Amino acid sequence: MDPTGPVPRYRRRFLRHPAQVVAVAFAAAVALGTALLWVPVAKRGPGGAEFVDALFTAISALCVTGHVVVDTREHWSGFGLVVILALAQVGGFGIMTSASLLGVFASRRLGLRSRMLTATESRGLELGDVRSVLVGVVRVSLAVELVTAVVLITRLLVAYELSVWDAVREGVFLAISAFNNAGFALRSDSMTDFATDVWMCGAVMVASTLGGLGFPVLLELRRQFRRPREWSLHTKLTMVTTAALLVFGWVFLTVNEWRNPATFGALPWWSRPLAGLFQTTATRSSGFNSVDITQMNGGSWLVMDVLMFIGGGSASTAGGIKVTTFALLLIVVFAEFRGEETVSVFARRVPDRVYRQALAVALVSLAVIVVSTLVVVELSRAPLDATLFEVVSAFATVGLSSGLVATLPDSCQLILALLMFLGRLGPITLGAALALRERRRLYEFPEGRPIIG
Repeated sequence: MDPTGPVPRYRRRFLRHPAQVVAVAFAAAVALGTALLWVPVAKRGPGGAEFVDALFTAISALCVTGHVVVDTREHWSGFGLVVILALAQVGGFGIMTSASLLGVFASRRLGLRSRMLTATESRGLELGDVRSVLVGVVRVSLAVELVTAVVLITRLLVAYELSVWDAVREGVFLAISAFNNAGFALRSDSMTDFATDVWMCGAVMVASTLGGLGFPVLLELRRQFRRPREWSLHTKLTMVTTAALLVFGWVFLTVNEWRNPATFGALPWWSRPLAGLFQTTATRSSGFNSVDITQMNGGSWLVMDVLMFIGGGSASTAGGIKVTTFALLLIVVFAEFRGEETVSVFARRVPDRVYRQALAVALVSLAVIVVSTLVVVELSRAPLDATLFEVVSAFATVGLSSGLVATLPDSCQLILALLMFLGRLGPITLGAALALRERRRLYEFPEGRPIIG
């Protein structure tokens, strides 16, 4: 073959696709984070951390998951905690978003390629708006984290009599972790010490919910919060679906766990609705827990599986298939039941390509979860319900655990780590990164109608 033909050019352009650069950048960040957590100074006590522990924690932090195989506070040193927090912050912004922000502040201008990279990470942003959006992203993120940290620090100082340093350290750590939906906490039992505290739970819930809405939604709400009729279709779908899922999960978990003496039943009756709302919010992606997840009823686990699988908003710090994907699939089903030839919502027609993408995302994600669950069950011989919970939590970058993850063999922990990586990038983004070029069919076949059902 001619060396000047398409093959060398094909290879030269392999990393020019924005999605491919996103995948490579995430992998590079994981490698750096693993190396930093593997050095002896990152771990308490003699010797360094095990490689699998360092790799798993780095991926969990960068992919804002919160899954842990070792106790965060007891295992990692101050340096290790700083690395974890930095990875969570970078993961929340997005690798390409952070790189583009540095470019904005350094040169006050962005090239077309940088804008394309950031648009890929942020999904749905217009190339011409990326620079202003990036500045808005950092402003909104820092503002939410700052306000959340102030509330948490004040509450810790007033109600829990911590020293100023301990209150600042825990408050800042929780604020960043909450907004980025990272799920890491400095206490071994996460938020269970604050299960009845409206201020602590409320601040974490608000921060994680805002982070889970997505940057495009937050920026649009900032501009026209009082004009909901002028919101874009994406914002309307995200807000309505998020509210519906929160109400559904809140009611179900509260009712189903009300009399469970190991979870909500152990709390005062007036704080059980708070625990239900907090756990529903955390299940959407933040991964905190105010009760013992391992003692929850089987029905609660199943509903939490569904909520984790759906996740949060597009271009957000949350994972899952995203609420807009779930909403579009429901809308398509209802349109089909009504016999409508086109799909429309909020007086807008949805293009065929959009809901085909939604279907592809959902089916690919479901296939990954089914296959991974099967492999982990066969390798570990663990119970199916607990394994499914761990797999969904990892893929949806939630971080809630059925108590199984720390007992799994290294091979299964590596599978969960890979799931976190895939879940953060998203099936469509990963597929685009692996595809070396797009192919367009220049002809159509005759129509055929297979029998359905």
